[in-house]
Amino acid sequence: MTRSGVGIRTAQNRSERLTGQIHIYDGDGKGKSQAALGVVLRSIGLGINTGNQTRVLLLRFLKGPGRTYDEDAAIEALRRAFPHLIDQVRTGRAEFFSADEVTRFDRSEAQRGWDVAKGAIASGLYSVVVLDEINPVLDLGLLATEEVVKTLQHKPEDLEVIATGRAAPQSLLDIADLHSEMKSHPHPNALAHGIEGIEIYTGEGKGKSTSALGKALQAIGKGISQDKSHRVLIMQWLKGGQGYTEDNAIAALRQSYPNLVDHQRCGRDAIVWRGQQQDLDYVEAERGWEIARAAIASGLYKTLILDELNPTVDLELLPQEAIMHALLRKPRDTEVIITGRCKNPPDYFDLASVHSEVYCHKHYAEKGVDLKRGVDF
Repeated sequence: MTRSGVGIRTAQNRSERLTGQIHIYDGDGKGKSQAALGVVLRSIGLGINTGNQTRVLLLRFLKGPGRTYDEDAAIEALRRAFPHLIDQVRTGRAEFFSADEVTRFDRSEAQRGWDVAKGAIASGLYSVVVLDEINPVLDLGLLATEEVVKTLQHKPEDLEVIATGRAAPQSLLDIADLHSEMKSHPHPNALAHGIEGIEIYTGEGKGKSTSALGKALQAIGKGISQDKSHRVLIMQWLKGGQGYTEDNAIAALRQSYPNLVDHQRCGRDAIVWRGQQQDLDYVEAERGWEIARAAIASGLYKTLILDELNPTVDLELLPQEAIMHALLRKPRDTEVIITGRCKNPPDYFDLASVHSEVYCHKHYAEKGVDLKRGVDF
């Protein structure tokens, strides 16, 4: 994304970074674990594309057996598609608890999970280690933050580490290379419209499209668990070229589930600036919307990802009234995920049952770190 204004750009000529980074997704908004799974999918896709095997450890704190979590279905879809690449460990009890309700069992389970994490990090066998919900584990005092920080500071150079959950401690944020905070925006009038299943991810931070990809995995996984075919459409605006962040992830999805994932993109291979829109920008935006509108109305898709629809509307390439009309009439069991930054929130935001704004507190590109194709762009 560009740093100012609204527009998307490719990054074909950037250097590729060789070092792995520490990513942190925190905040009270939804999408943190989804973003982590989106990064995992992207890394696996990159490995397939380059011929380098990508092994992943999903270490899930505070998510013991006996309860179902949103990302369970997504992980099942990942493990079924790439069984030899994904390892998963769950620790903790299957209930929420506060700091004054911490038990010896909670501390033991957190330590068990961290021992696994330390071994995995030291082994050098993994390309990506996801420490899901480690932030609240540290906030509850179940682990020593100093030890976690020290271990991550001495991780293998090429290892990507993704930490999620509310309330990341400052010392962990200090060593992070990327920090995106997801803030929740409630829309009380959404229920008044009788509409469910619309999620919006916007803001300046990294994690919007990756969260949407996590939702695509979730839909596929739910279909697998119910012995049904949950089809997904990924529609992308303002992305007419090649070399975008999601390309490898989408390719991995389509390779694994060719009958369940459809992908369409529209737009020029160029930044679209406000006040400098070209006729082709309007034509391409409308072409993409006609595909999306028909897909929403058809009921053929369980989940539709409308990637970068927000900046398309913000640039006035599409009228928001038509989008409102289509969303109000969508089938009840169809989920619509809308992504992208925008300066002027459109009216359809009021229909969202989930709205997370992603704030960028830190990004390694701002420190001059070379970016890695398939992970950063």
